[in-house]
Amino acid sequence: MRFSVTTAGERLLPGRLSMRLQPSLSKLDALLSARDARGEAGRNALIAFVIRIVNAAIAFLSQVLLARWMGSFEYGIYVLVWVTMIILGNIACLGFHTSIIRFIPEYRSKEQYAELRGVNLAGRLFVLGSSTLFAAVGLIGVWFFSPLIETYYIVPFYLGLICLPMIAMSDLMQGVARANAWVIWALLPAYFIRPVLILLLMGGALLAGYAPDARTAIVAAIIATYATTLLQIASITTRVDRKLPQGKPSFRMREWTAVSLPIFLVESFFFLLTNADVLMVGRYMAPTDVAVYFATVKTLALVHFVYFAVKAGAAQRYASFMHGDNRRGLASFARDTVAWTFWPSLAMGVLVLLLGKPMLMMFGAGFTEGYPLLFLLVTCVVARSAVGPAESLLTMSGHQKICAAVYAATLVLNIGLNTLMIPLYGLWGAAAATGIAMLFEAAALSLTVWRKLGIAMLIFLPSTGIEAPE
Repeated sequence: MRFSVTTAGERLLPGRLSMRLQPSLSKLDALLSARDARGEAGRNALIAFVIRIVNAAIAFLSQVLLARWMGSFEYGIYVLVWVTMIILGNIACLGFHTSIIRFIPEYRSKEQYAELRGVNLAGRLFVLGSSTLFAAVGLIGVWFFSPLIETYYIVPFYLGLICLPMIAMSDLMQGVARANAWVIWALLPAYFIRPVLILLLMGGALLAGYAPDARTAIVAAIIATYATTLLQIASITTRVDRKLPQGKPSFRMREWTAVSLPIFLVESFFFLLTNADVLMVGRYMAPTDVAVYFATVKTLALVHFVYFAVKAGAAQRYASFMHGDNRRGLASFARDTVAWTFWPSLAMGVLVLLLGKPMLMMFGAGFTEGYPLLFLLVTCVVARSAVGPAESLLTMSGHQKICAAVYAATLVLNIGLNTLMIPLYGLWGAAAATGIAMLFEAAALSLTVWRKLGIAMLIFLPSTGIEAPE
């Protein structure tokens, strides 16, 4: 017997409220019961959205507790180091964690099982090797440049680099899970299990008498990252290997590398762009300022996660439409993803502005200094959501090089504006520079999708279908 949201609403809600919600509940029922590609993508986006909501609550709670346990100075050190490791872990995949989302559906649809076995195996070995090399270079770099680094950052950076390979492997496994439409396993480890473990381990360390500082927090993060990633690897690879028929793998490293490297540039620019403001604040201002700015950004994450949820459910479907040569279906689905991104982002933006000040007060004294910044940042994030996951559409449709160029230009603009504005205007300068870069990114991506694919990927433009793509 199938569960019905509409029936449950009729039984549990008051009559008048049930009548008002009937159209929305019926649409949700249709989404949950649909068996076509669009229905699957919609369910995946909904699952990802729910996981991101839970993650946002857990992440916010954990950051509040960490800030209160450590104080703003030590918390600022931890934030800068951990954000840097997340960026480096993603970059260390060299694009394989995203290109694999494109290759797995392609090989499966063409029944090229030798290549499918090859890309799964090569991805694991390649990312493990490249991320280990990144970590080694990072350790040497910290040692070599230690005279130029503030002393309170040196040991935390050494510790953080230890978990870099596991962060990279987690990103790869997330890509494999997304390629197979296993949204729960794609998001649950990094967005639920790992932050909960970090919080529990940090709390346990404090109860055991360890110092409430950045070093203790990073050690807790290392243990949590290794435990989570090893579980993720064991679960996903076992499931992948079980579904593949027996046979020898075929390796196309030249082809995979040729596709992955432009994606590597896109992802690198995207991650640097997403976190450049935090890094630049750390470059020009004290750890206490980093703590205030990061707390503000974490509050803003309630708006961001709508975009990431839709992106997680849509990327694999973009690839399937492209390899199925269904260009009209691709255009229609892309327009759907814009609406799925914008309207929830707008609602979450209003909610963040209403609750932002009391949320920042939870971090401790002085953190409410970041509240006025939310008005500028929320406006720009909602404007960015008006084009949906346009960069995923470009990447999955083979236009990763032009996408990389857009992100490179946006990153240069962001860093340049931060360099000019933070020394003059402090945290307001960082927020303004980031906001301007977001608006430029949205406009450039929307224009690029229109020119390359003929798809009007902007919320208030009418649906136009495909018109003379290049």
